[in-house]
Amino acid sequence: MAVQNSQLLQTVSTITEALSGYECRSLSYLCGSLDTDSTVTGVKEMLKSKVTSSEMDKLLLLELLFELRRFDLLRNVFGTSRDEVERTLRHRKALSRFKVLMTNVSEDMASEDLNSMKFLLSSTLPRERIENAKNFLDVIVELEKLDKISSERVDLIEECLRNIGRVDLAKKVHLYQRSGENLQQQPPQHITQQPRPRVPVSIAAPIPCYSWRPPRQEQSNHHTVGKPQFTERKPAHVNREPHLQSALDQYNLSAACRGVCVIIDCVGNDGEMLEHAFKDLGFVVTLHMWLSVDNILTELRRVFKKIETHNADSFICCIISRGTSTNLLGTDSHCTGLCLDRVRRLFTAEECRMLVGKPKLFFIQSYSVPEVQAHPRPAYRDEDLETDGFSGPPECELIPTDADVFWSHCWTDERQLEQNTHHSVYLKALTDSLHKGQRRKTHLVDVHLEVNGTIYDHNKRNPREKYHIDLKHTLRKNLYFK
Repeated sequence: MAVQNSQLLQTVSTITEALSGYECRSLSYLCGSLDTDSTVTGVKEMLKSKVTSSEMDKLLLLELLFELRRFDLLRNVFGTSRDEVERTLRHRKALSRFKVLMTNVSEDMASEDLNSMKFLLSSTLPRERIENAKNFLDVIVELEKLDKISSERVDLIEECLRNIGRVDLAKKVHLYQRSGENLQQQPPQHITQQPRPRVPVSIAAPIPCYSWRPPRQEQSNHHTVGKPQFTERKPAHVNREPHLQSALDQYNLSAACRGVCVIIDCVGNDGEMLEHAFKDLGFVVTLHMWLSVDNILTELRRVFKKIETHNADSFICCIISRGTSTNLLGTDSHCTGLCLDRVRRLFTAEECRMLVGKPKLFFIQSYSVPEVQAHPRPAYRDEDLETDGFSGPPECELIPTDADVFWSHCWTDERQLEQNTHHSVYLKALTDSLHKGQRRKTHLVDVHLEVNGTIYDHNKRNPREKYHIDLKHTLRKNLYFK
């Protein structure tokens, strides 16, 4: 046992030294500590104390790293994968669900949201504690110390989140409260628990959902490339031929403003090409170059006024950025980034009433950076997806969950940006297909089928410069730009 504890102590040192300051803060909170000492040294001593007192074992360390999304440490320190740990945690968990939820909410809390939260709580918390709170977890800790919230009482947090406009996060807290898990103490370590529930998605009518992903490649010495699969799930008897559809089956893009389009180019390559393409299609286009994560969020929120001013029939969002599997980094380096799902949520029916029933289209080109450069974590949600060892987007039912959303996300390796003449094959194929679709009135999904074909041909010719596409949509009607 002494030898095992000695090895675990060494593992603790290796792990804590690889964590960022915020990750140390999160780890400390997940372990149940309300101590303000969240330095690497402080967290290391806290974990070592738990090891020597037999309060911690390897499984708890694996769960902590899993919740921090440090899958690189799972692999490098423990020699295990995310999927293996996830399978284990389906039956054996030790961390408090309340602590996990609060940590996830903190990850998705922007600085302006935090300031709004602190303002609302200014009469609840002492001024000095409010001013010293650097993140949402600091606020939660102070509320716990005053016994204002606990695993059984989260009403205050839900109310504050709704009041600052973060309805998405308030729903997560409400779901936790309704689950009944807050009515009992957390079970002891290693007692079997049921898998965490998924947020139910309720849509009044059957919504067609199209999903395309690159197929997994069989290992071979010839680097063979499989034919892309595009699967379609839709109600029976749906025909997309324009001449067979009534006006009621098509989105109306006949107003003075067909739609508002915002383009954010954080790498400086293809923003102008997209700008010209969507202006030709009759959209009011705004192009932003070289934005940080905070500025991306600010500009996206400013779009609300433009949508309202122009009474737009649709909305298009194009983002070109470095990123990880779930987050966009903008021009920042070594940051948690902006969650892709959060981008979508900004324009849901709850957040942007002007777009209810209108199509919302997202075209994302991300250039994947190594996970060691940024360690983002998605909100309280499904887990990420790995495709052929490539850090791609999550297999996430949260994008899209609402009606009238078209989500197209393409990702490729960041190293392609080192080429002076680099232009995104995906974005070039998209603009070309949109122009063709305008001339012959082609359905948007069929436009994307042409993009898929172009990507497939490119990947076959350039196996070292592959592009990967994730396409999902919940369009209820046909969409043509002509």
